[in-house]
Amino acid sequence: MFIILNIMRDLLWSKTEKNVAKKAYDEAYEEECKVVVARVKDLMAHLPEPQAVWVIHDFLSQRRREMDKKYDYRYSVLPSVFARLIREGWLSFEKLEGLGEDKIQEIKSWIRVAEK
Repeated sequence: MFIILNIMRDLLWSKTEKNVAKKAYDEAYEEECKVVVARVKDLMAHLPEPQAVWVIHDFLSQRRREMDKKYDYRYSVLPSVFARLIREGWLSFEKLEGLGEDKIQEIKSWIRVAEK
């Protein structure tokens, strides 16, 4: 695990790669937020009024904690973030076209580590 982390810190990101990464990251975040909004709307429609407030509060608090841990835009951790987003279905390798082979291989390494 240390070797992977050490390699990640040494990755250099070109301006083009940074743009590709930012766009992919933002799109994944936006898609996940849309799912959260849809769930809140569903809860609002199907829960009795007084109870809905606290159920929605608890749901949003939990999702906020999860997403704050997941979405980290530091370049040193982006490959692991992208690997997780790919595993969870929020991102695909197609959205990462334009990243160098070193970044793609790093992402694939993180996916393999997570599958073990």
